[in-house]
Amino acid sequence: MRFLAYVLVALIAGILTGHFYAPEFGNLYEIMLYLLILIIGIDLGQSFRLAEIRKLGRLAIKLPLGTLLGSLLGGLVASLLLGIELRWGLAVAAGCGWYSLTGPLIAQYSAVYGTLGFLANLTREIFTVLLYPVAIKKIPKELTVSMGGATTMDTTLPIMTKFGGSEVALIAFVHGFVLTAMVPFVVPFILQF
Repeated sequence: MRFLAYVLVALIAGILTGHFYAPEFGNLYEIMLYLLILIIGIDLGQSFRLAEIRKLGRLAIKLPLGTLLGSLLGGLVASLLLGIELRWGLAVAAGCGWYSLTGPLIAQYSAVYGTLGFLANLTREIFTVLLYPVAIKKIPKELTVSMGGATTMDTTLPIMTKFGGSEVALIAFVHGFVLTAMVPFVVPFILQF
């Protein structure tokens, strides 16, 4: 619970800093993200055997596909409940948490839905950070990786590693990698209809 408080304080401090004082960090955030992934990779390399990686094979394909299908189902339900055109709901949902790509892709067709795509996918990432530690107590931790969508290979990977353990870290990384490869194709495909 204390970790959740730290995350919330860091998030609020970041929002306030960005709002009142917009420092120029350059690409420092990108360097820090690469460093974080390097450290997690070193940890994975120390704790995994080849047999465990082979066992991951089927799950590495099923989990991202299930995540994408579940996201699209959520987009379908949201479209019906909110009364918006189906393609917008599906395109927003197909972003799978990748807000920095989904928003601009959709904004090429509609600024309003581009903004919605950005905010909905940002919210997914924030909810993953806040709720993953709680969700793994009720849902198998391997399946709970799905809530992070494409973010599980980078920004939400540390949360999943901390609370799910190093065995979840590899699943999360592969899951995020596969979704990250799919999203740039799925969102524009949906928008063409």
